[in-house]
Amino acid sequence: MAPYPKILSGILLLLFLCPLSILTAQAQRTVTGRVYDVENNETLIGATVKLKDGTTGTVTDIDGNYSITVPAGPQSLLFSSIGYATQEVEVGNQTTIDIQMEPDVESLSEVVVVGYGTQRKSDVTGAIGTVSSEELLRAPVTNALQGLQGKVAGVNIFLNSGSPTGSPRVLIRGLGTINSNSAPLYVVDGVVMEDIQFLNPNDIKSMEVLKDASSTAIYGARGANGVILVTTRRGPNQDGIVVGYDGYVTAGTLRKKMEVLNADEWLEVVRRGMENAPKYPGGTDPGFTADNPLFFDDNGNPLYDTDWQDEVTRTAISHSHQLSIQQRTSNSSYGVFLNYTGTEGIMLNNYLNRLYGKVAYEGTPKDWLTFGFNLLTNVTKENSFEEGGGGQSPRRTMIEMPAIFPIRFPDGTYSKSTDLGGNFNLEAMANPVHVLETQDRIAKRTQLFGNAYLVFNIADGLNFRTQFGFDNHDRLFQDYSPRDLINISAPLGFARQSNQQVSYWQQENYLNYNKLIGPHSISGVAGFSFQKRTDESFGISTRGFADDFFRFNNLGAASQPDAPGSGYSDWTLNSYFLRGSYSYNDRYLLTLTGRVDGSSRFGAGNKYGWFPSVGVGWVISEEDFLADNPVIDQLKLRSSFGVTGNTEIGSYQSLATVGSGTTLINGQRVTSTVINGLANPDLQWEKTKQFDVGFNLALFNYRVNLEMDYYYKLTTDLLLARPLPQTTGFGSIFDNIGSVSNRGIEMLLSTQNVTTNQFSWSSNLNFNYNKNRIEKLGENDEDIESGPFWVSGSQTILRVGEPLSSFWGYRRLGTWGTDEADEAAEVGRIPGEAKRTTEKEIIGHGLPDVTGSFINNFTFGDFDLTVDLQFVLGADIMQQYYHSVEDRSGIASGLRTILTEAWTPENQNTMVQQIRHQAWAGQNSEVDDHWVVNGSYLRGNAFTLGYNLSGSTLDRLGMNSMRIYLNAQNLFVAHSDEFQGLDPEATSWGGNQWGQNIFFFQYPRPRSFTFGLNLKF
Repeated sequence: MAPYPKILSGILLLLFLCPLSILTAQAQRTVTGRVYDVENNETLIGATVKLKDGTTGTVTDIDGNYSITVPAGPQSLLFSSIGYATQEVEVGNQTTIDIQMEPDVESLSEVVVVGYGTQRKSDVTGAIGTVSSEELLRAPVTNALQGLQGKVAGVNIFLNSGSPTGSPRVLIRGLGTINSNSAPLYVVDGVVMEDIQFLNPNDIKSMEVLKDASSTAIYGARGANGVILVTTRRGPNQDGIVVGYDGYVTAGTLRKKMEVLNADEWLEVVRRGMENAPKYPGGTDPGFTADNPLFFDDNGNPLYDTDWQDEVTRTAISHSHQLSIQQRTSNSSYGVFLNYTGTEGIMLNNYLNRLYGKVAYEGTPKDWLTFGFNLLTNVTKENSFEEGGGGQSPRRTMIEMPAIFPIRFPDGTYSKSTDLGGNFNLEAMANPVHVLETQDRIAKRTQLFGNAYLVFNIADGLNFRTQFGFDNHDRLFQDYSPRDLINISAPLGFARQSNQQVSYWQQENYLNYNKLIGPHSISGVAGFSFQKRTDESFGISTRGFADDFFRFNNLGAASQPDAPGSGYSDWTLNSYFLRGSYSYNDRYLLTLTGRVDGSSRFGAGNKYGWFPSVGVGWVISEEDFLADNPVIDQLKLRSSFGVTGNTEIGSYQSLATVGSGTTLINGQRVTSTVINGLANPDLQWEKTKQFDVGFNLALFNYRVNLEMDYYYKLTTDLLLARPLPQTTGFGSIFDNIGSVSNRGIEMLLSTQNVTTNQFSWSSNLNFNYNKNRIEKLGENDEDIESGPFWVSGSQTILRVGEPLSSFWGYRRLGTWGTDEADEAAEVGRIPGEAKRTTEKEIIGHGLPDVTGSFINNFTFGDFDLTVDLQFVLGADIMQQYYHSVEDRSGIASGLRTILTEAWTPENQNTMVQQIRHQAWAGQNSEVDDHWVVNGSYLRGNAFTLGYNLSGSTLDRLGMNSMRIYLNAQNLFVAHSDEFQGLDPEATSWGGNQWGQNIFFFQYPRPRSFTFGLNLKF
């Protein structure tokens, strides 16, 4: 790692050069200002500012600012930007000139934020998707990724849970890693943010998604999964003070219920199961009785018929309030933003509250110096919901708890499955209302995030930026589970407290150069970066409470404490990067990018990696033969190739590690040490090579805009936990083996269908096709059973030639018939049981082939309407819950298909097995393709109707703008009839790369209705 004196010496050298450049400019003047769009009052990034009588020019930065040196004497400046009318302004004695630009075409999205700077979109050779704050917030969202879903081609965002505490999964151009993190890199205002899940979406100005190697190579070892750049709001675009308020209130309800057995139907299943029990080896019929007065009347009829799905869900009321105060003067601007959001989940006692504050300031005390900072704090508190694996979570027991049980008995005590007693022999479970109302899963988080920067304007078009950024998290987790939750924490109760402190900082220094010389446009970035992350944790758990009074607030009150645990880890990254872009006559484009990264996470001989890329483009519409074409406004071909890396593995994976702890010997606790990992000094980067070719086409005065790309990504040197022979004493070792490819086509078609003074209609069709394939696995390409491990072992497999997330199980051929009794007996089965293949095979794929959206925006007078539809094709769903709600019965409730479609001597052409009481006759449950169904769907994602006040009404109210709107989200989902779950987009294995669309029950995604208000004064 380069020492800090090098940084300081570089800064001092530049500070020394700055006065020299000022002295040489005595006969010149520096003119500064800001350029913004008069219609939307948004700053214009990448607008061109140049001398009318000369070749000197520059472009505006991320905030629309520019600075240009003007020679002595009468001079004029030309301001231009694609999509806007060029303006000429006489300089005279002015040193500050702000410009409002008028659009001359409909397309205004012609500039983009890129890594360490900005570029005109016409000069970009990479594949970059841009989403404005207006698009993100068309529907109210508590998570920025929710607003991004369906807006950018090539980006799949899986909202796998309806819980406000759930975390979306983001894949950019497919899944290209196995044991490494597949999430993209998030960069907020130039600083890496570990997770933007809790970032306030109301504070976002724009999001750029970098997809190909030409755009992501500037981030080198952290760019293989794509990069999402977030620019947050700062000061206003024009002088004065702007005060804004944005608020909404939302009501969420359960959209769909699973078709489960009611009380009478369940009792019929139990009765039949007991009668059928003697048919199975060792099975006995204990005799059905219905005489427990707690549950039955004198005639044996059930006293209760509880709909548990109704009882554990609620109408969830959520609200958000955002206040912003922004001011701009001639040489400074600031913004203050406050937000409170209270979000209820539709499951009882599940919530997320967020308090957010941000201050942003930028000032120009001297023509040659700009100073600024951003500082935000984000405080959240949630009562989270367990969503992974199996166990007795309420998301399971709201389906499996028999309807015969009440929430509470007349004496006020909660019911539980063991209360029924007798011969029922139910699986032990607390009722789900009991769990949700009495269990705590509290998470408190405090985030401090920000950066401070200095920009030195060294010469015309050349500046030096030095900045320091940080992202610090303090997380406290507090859990308590009471003594009466059977099969969870009974009879002792369980409490736990843990704390995690994460500290990340980065220090970056880079030169930025932008110059227009006649037909030549030249830009470049060169710099170096230092990053470090530390993670400290502490936790303790205990059980054995006399009562539930103290909960997690007095762990010392328990009689059986576990050994406390603590940990520390860190990693560092040292980087050097550069990018050069050249454009000739706005026609021929070239971009060269390179980055060298050195990471502490890799082997001694492989600390550093080199990540280059090249991008080229040809703006055909600038050629003479198309210059006056009445149909084609823009046609640009572009292509890129490059290499990026993935460093997202745990620290110390290349080293032999030793674990220390304690153990009991002769009744005494003594210290212990064990070797728990083998060294791999050759461990190195996971590398992704990516080729991209695409085009941008605009037709009919920019009324039709089409972006299309073909890409091929090949990830080699996969970071994989390679299985080891058991004789080594270790299960696996991290190694570089194998490769995975992703190839696909992505398209974004935007059209202005109708444009009149009173009515307009625009559409966006987003279409993404991706084909994922494992190309190599180790030296012998052996299969790897990768988990999740559950019924029948691993439920996915890694196999060369197949995609990641390939489901692994048996084929169900039907059920054994009475005429096949002898054949069934040979394999230990009887008529009525499932008939399966003898060997496991690939039975489905969890990742979709095609995803997309079709979004339509209408305006009519002062009204606006948005219709957002999203679709998925070519995915499968593994309904793991079939294990316990259909393949076995009697000991819990289940799907109604147990009763309506089960095998009987009269109904033998069925996939559903004969009713069988598990407690008295065992079960026959294996993962097979009966569990797997078509996962394609069409979702009515969002519908928004808004009204904008205008004219004299605003003047009377003293407002700049006012909008009220109504919104409905997740209004409908059309899916396969075979799918029995609550929503076709889910997982119970969020920590598993290939666990998408594999779930053992799920948190239902709500249907929600919102009223919102936006004000500006």
